[in-house]
Amino acid sequence: MKHRIWTLLSTAAAATLLAGAAFAADAPPPPPTLDSWVSSIKFSGSIEAGATMNPQSPQNGVNFGHVFTGRSNQVDLNQIVLTIERDLDPKATGPDFGFKLQGMYGSDAQFTHLIGEGDHSSSSRNAFDLVEANVYAHLPYLTAGGIDVKVGQFSTPIGNEVIAAGGNFFYSKSYIFNFGIPLKHMGLLVTTHVNPILDIYTGYTTGVNTSLGSDGGYNDGQFHFLGGFGLNLKNVTVLALTHIGPENPAGSLPAPIKIHDQYRYLNDVLITWHINDKLTSVTELNYIKDDGFAAAGGGVAEYLTYPISPIVTAGVRAEIWRDNNGFFVAGFPGNLDFINLEMGLPNTAYGAGPTTYGALTFGLNIKPSKLPKMIDGLTIRPEIRYDRALAGGSPFGDVPGADKNQVTLGIDVVMPLNF
Repeated sequence: MKHRIWTLLSTAAAATLLAGAAFAADAPPPPPTLDSWVSSIKFSGSIEAGATMNPQSPQNGVNFGHVFTGRSNQVDLNQIVLTIERDLDPKATGPDFGFKLQGMYGSDAQFTHLIGEGDHSSSSRNAFDLVEANVYAHLPYLTAGGIDVKVGQFSTPIGNEVIAAGGNFFYSKSYIFNFGIPLKHMGLLVTTHVNPILDIYTGYTTGVNTSLGSDGGYNDGQFHFLGGFGLNLKNVTVLALTHIGPENPAGSLPAPIKIHDQYRYLNDVLITWHINDKLTSVTELNYIKDDGFAAAGGGVAEYLTYPISPIVTAGVRAEIWRDNNGFFVAGFPGNLDFINLEMGLPNTAYGAGPTTYGALTFGLNIKPSKLPKMIDGLTIRPEIRYDRALAGGSPFGDVPGADKNQVTLGIDVVMPLNF
């Protein structure tokens, strides 16, 4: 399997270079001066806090299936994020270089650690996490759009929702984000802008949410492929990406099965359609498969957003996600359950067996006007969400496993820090 992936990567890279040769540009001018480069470094941050009310008041305090908004009827400091970065200049005609360093503190950090990187540094609800630490470059060679290269630790390019609160419309996350895609990578990602329509992604990572070395997920030295393509059309963009590699921890599979021979496939297609000047549709298709446990899951989520006024935007998210073997979806009553489950360590996480989940979320983004520059862009996000087990288990309710339905009322505030 490893040889097949290497072949796929090399073939994709070769195809990229050949396709791009036809669009080759003249030799670019030199990069910007050091002074101009340093002056474009930015400092920014944000604070997110919120609560998710559950009328069922589960005895274990868990909103099953939510993960990041998984603690019921309590206020969470979800994240304090500080970022220093130098973005690539979109107007640069020569080589350009940048970097991003982003740290986070809060309850979200318990779910975003890379395995082997501070994952047990705190057993409390709030923890620290290094979200991103990478360098990147734009190289205007071979194709009309050039090549972007990113090296280091970075948030996954897969999926619609992201770790940073300000990048999402809703407070709660989808089943796809929680269980169907990676969150972070360590490795290399090359984006080749073949022409204005086609982008090709090829990359190597150390695994799903996995750092380097023997403490980094027990798959050190194993090849993991990250790649796919993007299409940029008039009113529609398509992003189709996959991550392939062994992910199961040591001791999780019975002998004589070798964990390095058992692959996990995470596939995601994102279709964004700007229907008109106001209405935007995002459709996400997801499929995940684990060879070692013969487990599969996947589904579809549809997002619609529409600005009602300059201050208020309304949105709806409808999702169906099937956990075919009861392997992926879980509740996490303990603070370290999520990372311990990833590492194959003892935990108190619990699932519901083979189940088809449906979720419908209505929400608003309220952005007050005339705020001080420091917090300009502050967003209040109330939402109401209905989850139902459409087939299979009954994971919700006062006693876990007692009900097929769950209604939650969530609200958070995302306050930017504009330095």
